[in-house]
Amino acid sequence: MRPALPGAAICRTFVVVIDEGDEIVTVLGKFADEHDIGAASLSGIGALSRVNLGFWRPATKDYLITEICEQVELLSFSGNIAWLSTERRIHAHVVVGKADGTAQGGHLIEGSVYPTAEIVITELPAKMRRILDEKTGLSLLHTE
Repeated sequence: MRPALPGAAICRTFVVVIDEGDEIVTVLGKFADEHDIGAASLSGIGALSRVNLGFWRPATKDYLITEICEQVELLSFSGNIAWLSTERRIHAHVVVGKADGTAQGGHLIEGSVYPTAEIVITELPAKMRRILDEKTGLSLLHTE
């Protein structure tokens, strides 16, 4: 177990409304850069016209990608913003709902918004950094 974040006050909260046709991870990354957000928690809802989900495979140390090319509801969007070397990284997991009532989820690789997505960014006072873990091949979260 890694140490928890200190119990300091939350810095800033933003609501980012993402427009039709925009790629959700790209928009959030640009927003974080423009507002100098180094550590944050993400949550949201919306809808997507296409999404790529990843499922981590420990044996091969890569993601199995599932592409969904149909209109889906973004039922749950949860993630964070942290530093990886000298870049901010968006790390999010999502659950999407299909017209037939089924749901699929996983690591968000990319997603095209249609018609909108509403993401809440809650800045955190601690510094969060991702460090490559040789055993898993993943960049795991560490707090400072």
